[in-house]
Amino acid sequence: MIIVGLTGGIGSGKTTVAKQFLKLGIPVYIADDEAKSLMRRSKIIKRKLIKLFGNDAYINGELNKPFLASIIFNDKSYLKKMNAIVHPKVAKHFEKWVLKQDAPYVIKEVAILFENGGNETCDFVITVVAPIKTRIKRLLKRDDTSKEKIEAIMKNQWTDEEKIKHSHFVIDNTELEKTINQVKKIHKKLLVKP
Repeated sequence: MIIVGLTGGIGSGKTTVAKQFLKLGIPVYIADDEAKSLMRRSKIIKRKLIKLFGNDAYINGELNKPFLASIIFNDKSYLKKMNAIVHPKVAKHFEKWVLKQDAPYVIKEVAILFENGGNETCDFVITVVAPIKTRIKRLLKRDDTSKEKIEAIMKNQWTDEEKIKHSHFVIDNTELEKTINQVKKIHKKLLVKP
C-alpha cells in the first residue's frame, strides 16, 4: 500500500485538501482526530497524561483541553512529553487501519508530520501551503482563539519553506477551484506510481 503523507501549517487547509481526496475515493486518516479519540478512550494514555499533567488533565472523563493548552503554551517541553505518549499509539492504530483499506494509496493527514519524523514512513508527502495572513484569518474565523495563540503554534511547526524542501508535491490552497485541480493532478500522478 502506498502511503501519502499530507501536511501543512495550522490553517493551511489540510482538511479541505483531505476532503477532495475522499471525493476521489481515497481513504484518509486524520491523525489529530485519532489522537483526540485515543486520549478519550485509552486507559493507558489517560493514566500517563494524568501522571504528566496532574488530575486536572481530565474533567468527568473528558480531556481538559484549555488546562493542557495553558501548560503547553507556557512550557514547550510538555508538548514533547505528551506527543511521546500519544504518537506511538496513533502510529500503531494507523498501521492497523491501513491493512483494512482497499485503494491504490491512502492519505495520512498529520499536522506535524515532519516535526515528529512521520514522513519517514510515507512513500510520498504533500504539503499544503497558504499565506500566513490567510491562515491566521481562517483560524480566527474557525476557532475560539487569538492571534498570539496561533502564532505560538506556528512557531512549533516547520516553516512552509522547510516542509516544501522535503515534499514530493505542494498544493497552494488559496482558491478552492485551483486547489481541487491540484488535487486531481496529484491523484493522477499517484495512480501511475509503482
